Amino acid sequence: MLKNLFSFSDRYRILHQTWFAFFLTFVCWFNFAPFATTIGRELHLAPEQIKTLGICNLALTIPARLIIGMLLDRFGPRITYSILLMFAVIPCLATALAQDFNQLAISRLLMGIVGSGFVVGIRMVAEWFQPKEMGIAQGIYGGWGNFGAFGAEFALPMIAVFTSFFAGGASNWRFAIAFTGIIAAIYGVIYYNSVQDTPTGKVYKKPKKNGSLEVTSVKSFWAMIVSNFGLIFALGLLAWRLEQKNIHFLTLSQMYLTWLLLAGLFIYQSYKAWEVNRELLIGKKTYAASERFQFGQVALLEFTYIISFGSELAVVSMLPAFFEKTFVLEPVVSMLPEFFEKTIVSEHVIAGMIAATYPFLNLISRPSGGLISDKFGSRKWTMTIISAGIGVGYLMAHFINSNWPIPLAIAVTMFAAYFAQAGCGATYSIVPLIKKEATGQIAGNVGAYGNFGGVVYLTIFSLTDAPTLFSTMGLAALVCAFMCAFFLKEPKGSFAAAYEGELPETATKTPIFLAEE
Repeated sequence: MLKNLFSFSDRYRILHQTWFAFFLTFVCWFNFAPFATTIGRELHLAPEQIKTLGICNLALTIPARLIIGMLLDRFGPRITYSILLMFAVIPCLATALAQDFNQLAISRLLMGIVGSGFVVGIRMVAEWFQPKEMGIAQGIYGGWGNFGAFGAEFALPMIAVFTSFFAGGASNWRFAIAFTGIIAAIYGVIYYNSVQDTPTGKVYKKPKKNGSLEVTSVKSFWAMIVSNFGLIFALGLLAWRLEQKNIHFLTLSQMYLTWLLLAGLFIYQSYKAWEVNRELLIGKKTYAASERFQFGQVALLEFTYIISFGSELAVVSMLPAFFEKTFVLEPVVSMLPEFFEKTIVSEHVIAGMIAATYPFLNLISRPSGGLISDKFGSRKWTMTIISAGIGVGYLMAHFINSNWPIPLAIAVTMFAAYFAQAGCGATYSIVPLIKKEATGQIAGNVGAYGNFGGVVYLTIFSLTDAPTLFSTMGLAALVCAFMCAFFLKEPKGSFAAAYEGELPETATKTPIFLAEE
C-alpha cells in the first residue's frame, strides 16, 4: 500500500479526499485554542472562563459522535461528511462575531458538533481498504486529518498577523476563524460531488435496526448501558462546571434542569437500546458464535481512546497557553523581524508554534501506530505497549517547569505526543474489524469516549494545574495498559486479505470478535 500512497486514483483518491475533509473539521474545531489568551484579553475574560471554553469545545462532540455514527450507517459517509463540512461555517462565524463569554460558549458548544467528523471517515476508509491494510489506512486518515490541529495552532496565528491591517494593526483573529468555516463549507460541496461511498459494484451494508447498537448477548447489553451512562456523566460534569463561580454561564436552577434533561436523555437512550435488542433480552433471539461480538471489547477500546485521543484533545487545548505562561519567550520574540514584534500576538504566536509540535507529529505517529499494528502480528500487544508509552510520556511531562530548557520541554512533549497519537491509530486499526455494518455506531461510541476523556481531563486542569493534568493522564494510561494486557482480545481476521466469508475482490462481510458469552 505504501508504494501507492501518493497516487490520486481509485481508493487512494478517496483516502486523500477523506483525510482532507477530516483535516478541515479539525482546523475549525481547534481554531479557538491559538487565540485563547488574545481573545481573553480583548473580551476581558477570566482565566476560568477561557479554560471552560476549552471544555465547551469538546462537550457536544460526545452526543454528536453517537448521532453522526447512526446517520452515517444509514445514509453513508458521502452525504454525512458533506453536510457536516457545510455546517461548520455556522459556529465559525458565530465565534468570529462573538462579543462576550456567553456568545463564545454557545459558538464553541456548536463547534463541538463539527468535531464528530472523524467517525465518518472511519467507515469510508473501511469500505475501500482490506483488513490487512486497515491499520495503515485508518492511521493515514486519522493522522493526516488530525494534522488539522497543527494547522490551526501554527497557521491561524500567522494568518491573523498578516491580515492585521484589517483590524487596525491588532491581531485579526476574527478573520482567521471565520476563514476556516468558509473553506470547510466550500470543500463540503466539492466532497459531495467527487466521492462515492463504496467501490463500484459493492453494496453499502446498513444495520438491520436503527436507534441503538444491536448487541449479541445480554451481558453486552448491560455493558452498553453503563457505557452510555458514562457519556451522560461527562455532559453533566460540564453543566456543573458552567455553573461554578467566575463562570456563571448557567444558574443553579438551569444546571439542575440540564441534569434532569440529561437523565431523560439517558432513559430515552436506554429505551431505544432495549427496543433494538428486545428479542435478545426476552430470549426470543440468539446469535451463532460466528455472529457474536463482546461489547466489553468495545469498552476497552473506549478506554484506549480516552488515554490517547482524550489526552490529545486536552493537551492541544491547553498547550499554547501552558508554554506561554511557563517559559519566558521575550528572547525568542526579539529574534523576530520588527513587523512581528509590533503585533499584539507576537509572544502568543511563538507559544502556538512551540505547542504545535504536539499535533505536528500526527503526520507520522498515528499512521505508524496503525502500521505497527498491521506488521507486528498482534493488535492486542501493539495496543498494550503503546498505552504504556503514553503513561511514561505524560509522567515525564509532569516535571516540566520554567527551569527546563525549551528544547528539552519540546522533546518530552513530542515523546508523549508520539505514543498518544500512535495509540489513536492502533485503536482504530481494531474498531472497523468488530462488526462492519455497525462501524459507524461503534466508531461513534469509541470516538465519543475520546471526548469524554478530553472533558474530564480539561475539567481536572481547570480545577488544578498542568502538572496534575499530566500525572493524571499518565497514571490512567498505565492502568489502561494493564487492562489491555489481560483483557483485550485479538480480533478474528485481523490480517486477512478480505473480510470473512468474501472473496478478496468483493470484500463486504465482517470479521468479528469471537465471544463466549
